[in-house]
Amino acid sequence: MYDRHIAPLLLEALADTPVVLLNGARQTGKSTLAQSLREATPRRYLTLDDHTTLAAARSDPAGFIAALAGPVVIDEIQRAPELFLAIKAAVDRDRARGQAAGRFLLTGSANVMLLPALADSLAGRMEIVPLTPLSCAERAGDPQRNRAEWLFDGDLTTRPVPPCERDFFIDTLLAGGFPEAVARNTPRRRQAWFDSYLQAVLQRDVRELANLEQLTELPNLVQLLAHRSASLLNFAELARSSGIAQTTLKRYFTLLETLFLIHRLPAWERNPAKRLVKAPKIFLPDSGLLAHLTGHTADTLATAPGLPGDLVETFVCAELLKHLAFSARGLSLWHYRTQTGIEVDFLLEDRHGKLAGIEVKAAATVDGKDFKGLRHLQETEPERFQRGIVLYAGREYVAFGAGLYAVPMSVWWATQSPAA
Repeated sequence: MYDRHIAPLLLEALADTPVVLLNGARQTGKSTLAQSLREATPRRYLTLDDHTTLAAARSDPAGFIAALAGPVVIDEIQRAPELFLAIKAAVDRDRARGQAAGRFLLTGSANVMLLPALADSLAGRMEIVPLTPLSCAERAGDPQRNRAEWLFDGDLTTRPVPPCERDFFIDTLLAGGFPEAVARNTPRRRQAWFDSYLQAVLQRDVRELANLEQLTELPNLVQLLAHRSASLLNFAELARSSGIAQTTLKRYFTLLETLFLIHRLPAWERNPAKRLVKAPKIFLPDSGLLAHLTGHTADTLATAPGLPGDLVETFVCAELLKHLAFSARGLSLWHYRTQTGIEVDFLLEDRHGKLAGIEVKAAATVDGKDFKGLRHLQETEPERFQRGIVLYAGREYVAFGAGLYAVPMSVWWATQSPAA
């Protein structure tokens, strides 16, 4: 079992919050993590994947919750949303007795922030802790070093970043971060796992969440979105390409977001004096899933002159989000693009409005032109700008002027990289 860097935050939340929801995509390890914490915080474990337990929860939510004594884990809570109001009532009773903290640890494979009726029912009583697929640092056994914070303003000179070896990077891209996919040691078995994963999400989970029996357009839509990962979201173009009406398309898109199959990265637009593109970018949540859907293999990537830019940028987006999930700095993630086409792939922003720009280059070499967007940001936001970094698939850490650096992609998995 991997040590998860979100585990300490989960324990902190259970120490002072009545309801804690461990929320993330299917197969990210939520059940495994929840059960592993039972030694630190003993509690009964129930899963709504069990037919009998689910039937009991749906038929009499209040009675089901009232019968549970002491701390409890309820796995896959989105399968019985009726329980939320019953949990709220139980928490209020516990609070009156001074016994509320850590009573309910829930796990869910649907984003409750996009299901406001559920989130609002436990407002002030529930903390949401995100669980993403495995980060490269977790896979390498170095989970507590926050790479996003280090890239934002850490000391880049304290220890060298090792080279990004092409073969290792290709394997990392193809494996992604889902624990079961990472464990598969042949391309054929990994492909079979991704096929099963998509089938489970697009058939069972979508049907349950949307209360619809047939959504035949969704697999094709996921395929279309895979080929647009790391690009601007354009519903008009997607509607033309998919043949789905925009109103239906937007509904489907929200379903895919709710099930963590797509991530919408907002545009940074804090400066009203600038003419900035406001459209978000879209990303698949995992480079392995993206490679599966777009047909990339070890052979095709090894023989290509360079790595696919959308695949590498999707990988970096996923890694940034994994580290932001346990950032003590409250960092947020954006993209930056002006209406004249100047862009920075990612912006990290802290609570004080300070910015660090990150450009992604899939090649093994960097030159001054790769810093164009970062220099623009540095010149137009001098009070906010912390630094600009080009992450690339090369071997050396190199300074390209004041506050500008080229950093090998191996920063994500190197166990000797500096702490934030």
